[in-house]
Amino acid sequence: MPRTGHHVERAIFDLRRGVPVVLQDADTAILIQPLEGLQASRLGELQADASLVVSRHRLAVLGGDPERGRAAPGVEAMRLPLGSCGPLDLARLERLAFGAQPEPRAAALAQPASVGECGALALMRRALLIPAALTVTLTGEARELAQARIAAGEWLSVDAEAAIGCFDSAAGMLTRVSDARIPLADAPESRFILFREPDGLREHVAVVIGEQHDWQPAVPLRLHSACLTGDLFGSLRCDCGEQLRNAVSDIESMGGGVLLYLAQEGRGIGLANKLRAYTLQDGGLDTVDADQVLGFGDDERHYRAAVDMLGALQIQRVQLLTNNPQKIASLEAGGIEVVERQALYGRLNDHNRRYLSAKAERAGHLLDDVLHADSSRSSACK
Repeated sequence: MPRTGHHVERAIFDLRRGVPVVLQDADTAILIQPLEGLQASRLGELQADASLVVSRHRLAVLGGDPERGRAAPGVEAMRLPLGSCGPLDLARLERLAFGAQPEPRAAALAQPASVGECGALALMRRALLIPAALTVTLTGEARELAQARIAAGEWLSVDAEAAIGCFDSAAGMLTRVSDARIPLADAPESRFILFREPDGLREHVAVVIGEQHDWQPAVPLRLHSACLTGDLFGSLRCDCGEQLRNAVSDIESMGGGVLLYLAQEGRGIGLANKLRAYTLQDGGLDTVDADQVLGFGDDERHYRAAVDMLGALQIQRVQLLTNNPQKIASLEAGGIEVVERQALYGRLNDHNRRYLSAKAERAGHLLDDVLHADSSRSSACK
């Protein structure tokens, strides 16, 4: 991978440790500081010259116009100059970044983000942090001091355009790492193949069920995003665990195929942010609104890794087990022919009803059958 790619990978890990990174283009150097783990003393050092960079989804929650956030292709960010926001302690900064209440006066101060600031937001999302960052444009003595710290190896300098493109950096570059036979309760002849993305942060597993020479010409396929709470612990807040096990059973009954277990917890926002979103849902928000309060879109997942894994397995035609039209569109955009869609449901319960209804009504998931069946049963009981 090019040197700039290595720098992006290193920057992701520095940011996850709370270490600032410098983003540079031809004219500008910007210091970016992740909000997570920020100490009050560090805020005091940065506040006079700093801006808070947020997504257009977050700007809409604050009460601003999200269309103003379309500042650059791929990453849509806005800048809030902190010097204009009045007295600001760490608690208020966190309310600005991911609090549930609007802040229309602060939102009115929003300005289009620079290339470097767009890169900052992209890196936060890639690092699975809250998509908000403190940024300081470095000039004069501050830039010289930053360059000295970069030269000493204390801070990392990254090309701003490379940071913006960090979501594309893994395309076509998955590494097949290891595999083993793993007999499953519903599919005894199964094999797990692990693939790793180049930044080392995400690993995906292809669960190969049965023997390839016995598969149908259009291979039964499930794209399953990892869900620790549902898959492992049987959480009632979603139907993920039941969908996972039903998919394995269905693929086995269809003569075998593949389940891709993708490291995309919480529709791509990561486990920490998913738990934050759950807390917001306990306060009355649905799953879509909770993600947007945190600065995320309706669905942050990408399926480039799935396309690459299918390529490595020499699969071009599939029967897709899904209720999500976006998965069909993403595979087809990657050159995979989706011959047929098979519905895949878990059970509806009092804890996941609102979640599934929001997915159907606001995200276009095809769940009418399971939701309508529950409604019909309720009516029959009256």
